[in-house]
Amino acid sequence: MSSVCFYFQVHQPYRLRRYSVFATDPFYFDNEANEAICRKVADKCYRPTTAKILDLVRRHEGRFRVSYSISGVCIEQMRMWAPDVIDMFKALAQTGACEFINETTHHSLSFLFSKAEFDEQVANHENLIRETFGVTPTVFRNTELIYSNELAAHMARKGKHRAILCEGVDRLLGYRSPNYVYVPPRIDNQPEELSERPLKLLLKNFRLSDDIAFRFSNRGWKEWPLTAEKFAGWVNQINGDGYCCNLFMDYETFGEHQWADTGIFEFLDALPGWIYDTNPGHNDFLTPGQLVDCYQPVGEYSVDRFISWADTERDLTAWLGNPIQDNAAAELYKLEGPVKAKHREGDPYILEDWRKLTTSDHLYYMCTKYWSDGDVHKYFSPYDSPYDAYINFMNVIDNMKVRVGTA
Repeated sequence: MSSVCFYFQVHQPYRLRRYSVFATDPFYFDNEANEAICRKVADKCYRPTTAKILDLVRRHEGRFRVSYSISGVCIEQMRMWAPDVIDMFKALAQTGACEFINETTHHSLSFLFSKAEFDEQVANHENLIRETFGVTPTVFRNTELIYSNELAAHMARKGKHRAILCEGVDRLLGYRSPNYVYVPPRIDNQPEELSERPLKLLLKNFRLSDDIAFRFSNRGWKEWPLTAEKFAGWVNQINGDGYCCNLFMDYETFGEHQWADTGIFEFLDALPGWIYDTNPGHNDFLTPGQLVDCYQPVGEYSVDRFISWADTERDLTAWLGNPIQDNAAAELYKLEGPVKAKHREGDPYILEDWRKLTTSDHLYYMCTKYWSDGDVHKYFSPYDSPYDAYINFMNVIDNMKVRVGTA
């Protein structure tokens, strides 16, 4: 049996307007650009992809299943500028073939800097998903699949989630396959038996995921063109060395990163049929929650240092590690206490403004990598350089310091 688990990240940040060092107003976000980008991505990806997935669920009578984590800041923008997309996700929720994953509302790195803020954002996102889609998420993914044993222990003690999604990193797996369910190392008084651990781990199969997300339209790739029949054959080869094929990727893979004229929608349309037909009765699609119901863990996956799904290093260097990123993050989180105090005193906007600044994209724009992953960072950044991103962000931080009285 090979069970395909499709998980899609759906996220749009609130991009900052060009904020001068001389600016004194508290209006930081470029909503003209944010609206234009939200509408563009809705046209190219969100509407056609979600319509296609709804069609596949119905055509295959609920056997085709998917899962999403949709950041709170993205849901907010969709409500303003693409409300019909929210309705499409609601229709998916009603099919019973779609699972929504919990995360931080603001797609933040808060776990690395403030456990209290992290817990608040996770709780807020859970409430938002329940209010929006009528379901309570039981599986968690941290921003950009950032994960470690420390995160697992924290979430296990909270006791609200059944599983965490994370990256399957070769250097940590060794000879083992990402195509199994795992558990984190034991904490506190957890039982010895793997099956009795309260928290399971689902690991991304990054090779097969990246074949779709990054290599699909690469005419220089030896496997181009990638057909649904060929990909289904690769998935079927997992049988005997695992039982789950976790395909985790940005939702914008469909139509935005891989344009419609690459054939990506035709690939998606044909894939379920080929998965079923390649090995009839032995391959299927499951959501993360269904995977942990169906399969027992086979071992521990220990992650002493933080990993992520970003860049070739699969670590935190997309967001932290160079001097401008580290300084920006430190100054941002120094404001948490004063901002929350000001909010309690009656400022209705300051906490949400600050939380929008915790969105990881702002630090991502400051990445100074110029080797294998540099082009990817440039693609996503609205700035001419990482240093422009830093200067603009710090101008906003300086204004916020004035607002809270710490300047």
